[in-house]
Amino acid sequence: MISQVNNRLNILWIKADPLHPADSGGRIRTYKMLLELSVNHEITYLALFPKGTDKDAKAKAHEYSSSQIWIPWKDTKKKSLRFLFQLLKNFFFSKNPFVIDKYSNHKVRDAVEELLSRKDFDFVISDFLSLSGNIINLEKRQSKFIVFQHNVESQIWQRHYQTASNIIEKAYMYIQWQRFQRFEKMVCSWFDGVIGVSKEDVVFFRQKLSLTNVLGDVPTGVDVEYFQQMPYLPENNSIVFLGSMDWLPNIEGICHFVKKVYPLIVQQCPEVTLTIVGRNPTAKILALAKDKNITVTGTVDDVRTYLSKSKVSIVPLLVGGGTRIKIFELMATGIPVVSTSIGAEGLPVQHSKHILMADEPDAFASEVIRLLENPELCRNISDNALKLVKENYSWKIATRRFEDLLINNKER
Repeated sequence: MISQVNNRLNILWIKADPLHPADSGGRIRTYKMLLELSVNHEITYLALFPKGTDKDAKAKAHEYSSSQIWIPWKDTKKKSLRFLFQLLKNFFFSKNPFVIDKYSNHKVRDAVEELLSRKDFDFVISDFLSLSGNIINLEKRQSKFIVFQHNVESQIWQRHYQTASNIIEKAYMYIQWQRFQRFEKMVCSWFDGVIGVSKEDVVFFRQKLSLTNVLGDVPTGVDVEYFQQMPYLPENNSIVFLGSMDWLPNIEGICHFVKKVYPLIVQQCPEVTLTIVGRNPTAKILALAKDKNITVTGTVDDVRTYLSKSKVSIVPLLVGGGTRIKIFELMATGIPVVSTSIGAEGLPVQHSKHILMADEPDAFASEVIRLLENPELCRNISDNALKLVKENYSWKIATRRFEDLLINNKER
């Protein structure tokens, strides 16, 4: 049981998409937490329903919510003329970040207003900042509005700016960073509360954005039993990367790895293979498979099939925010992880105990090689990592923390 019956909450949960398939960190976190919350609370789920989404996503939404409101929406294909027009329009005629204008939709605002006019909600939760611009300045009535920040968006764009390789890209990233910094601070200040996903993010919100309404952080969870169902039988010299391959930090991270780190590993381990597992790989990612020892899977039915065969997992992120669900999933599977410090940011892991960490290409390559050549080190890292997540990071614990933050705020 998560809570007392007398603390039953009526929650309107707003997100940019359905939760099925649960194939990204953000979807997984929300899906697992709503499964827990919906046991004792009433959840109304309001989301955009992108054209082409599997209709089963609507039926499966009853798993985590008692009622749903779907708003038809069509995404614009990248590199299309329409997409270019939207980019230029945003660049010259808007002060908002591009992604915020992308999700600007009066139907979202109208639907929320209509719901609030006929039903009392204890909380309205904006999941991510994506749709937040559609609901700020609404009449709150009796509801408290909370923004659930899976990332610090302005920090991500600052890091994109810092790592950009050419002057045009750098200038664009700088503008997006400045816009997100302004937007994130302004929007989060309007909400009654902000919830982050790590202590580091909470400190950033309070110190860098000067927010006084930050309620606290919710730890990352993982379904250990699910990942332990498939036996870990690694193949020699096999490396795996897991992540949504349409998310820019993942794209930049794995491309940097293949260009700067992978060749150093190949020099010492010529038979090494790399498998890149994740949905919607871009053309840039697909091109990496020109190397006969690199496999790009695209969307898969079960990531455990690939994880269970891999000897070492990598998280070579140069940019990121929030916490890394993928690392906990890898740890739960039994695969030792090598990560950059940014890749493991926000997680309670120790170098050389639960994980290996390195930032420079030669150091990162050395840590991967250490694991490939040292079965005992692999076993020690894996055992410590599995013990950590198994004992401390279930989704039930994470959701209890989220619920406590809401209830404490409701009583203020």
